[in-house]
Amino acid sequence: MKRFLGIFLLLAQTAAWPAVVATDDTGRAVGLPMPAKRIVSLAPSITELLYAAGAGSRIVGVVDYSDYPREALKIPRVGGAGALDIERIVSLKPDLVVAWKSGNPSGQIDKLKSLGLPVFFAEPRRLQDIAADIESLGGLAGSQGEALRAAQAFSNGVATLGRQYSKKKPVSVFYEVWPGPLMTVSDRHIISEVLHLCGARNVFGKLPMLTPTVSTESVIVADPQAIVSSGPEKWLNAWKKWDITATRQGHLFHIPADLISRPSPRILEGAKLLCSQIDTARGK
Repeated sequence: MKRFLGIFLLLAQTAAWPAVVATDDTGRAVGLPMPAKRIVSLAPSITELLYAAGAGSRIVGVVDYSDYPREALKIPRVGGAGALDIERIVSLKPDLVVAWKSGNPSGQIDKLKSLGLPVFFAEPRRLQDIAADIESLGGLAGSQGEALRAAQAFSNGVATLGRQYSKKKPVSVFYEVWPGPLMTVSDRHIISEVLHLCGARNVFGKLPMLTPTVSTESVIVADPQAIVSSGPEKWLNAWKKWDITATRQGHLFHIPADLISRPSPRILEGAKLLCSQIDTARGK
């Protein structure tokens, strides 16, 4: 009887405990019976995270604008991040869906869950979360070694920039997200964390919203030493008519959107460029 009970418990534990488990960015534990072989990515940044984690060859579906690395352009599309093709996703028979909680429609994500598809939310809000998500995705895909190396390299790069720039003389910066209505980021946003890494002070960092709307007059009053935008050049040119420190000294800087707006390992490239630009403003 004891032997039977022991075997029963062993079988029960084997059935109950998944082979791989990771905690997503909402705090949910996501477990799989074996490492994922077929993965669907529901945001361009997630696609980049998966490739960094060594799971690129396992991605069978991505959303529009998943264009990095170049190999991702060959992967079948499953709609846009804000309008998913549920039938297409199901037809790909994924054993893991990696979703963007604030960007993907909640109703469609709930539908995928109701169909029994494991959903892992990857939405880094801080730089350290990018490294953590790389490790988690590598664990779920069975590519732990490559993921750990990529996560460590990213963390080391962030630490190096911090040592080089974060303690330098602060430079006040206005970051323009959108011109009409005029939008920026607060210190709750990962972009603002990059600014701080570079030794910059976000002039609207204390506002409570993640991406607050501000007025042109409030920017003029703040009188930033530099203005940064990832939009078209005309956005920056529009500021030249105003007599503020950033325009007088020619500190109007552009960062490619893909290198600063996507919470992926490439944000480190954007950070390096931004730190160099801010250092130019600091030197005058």
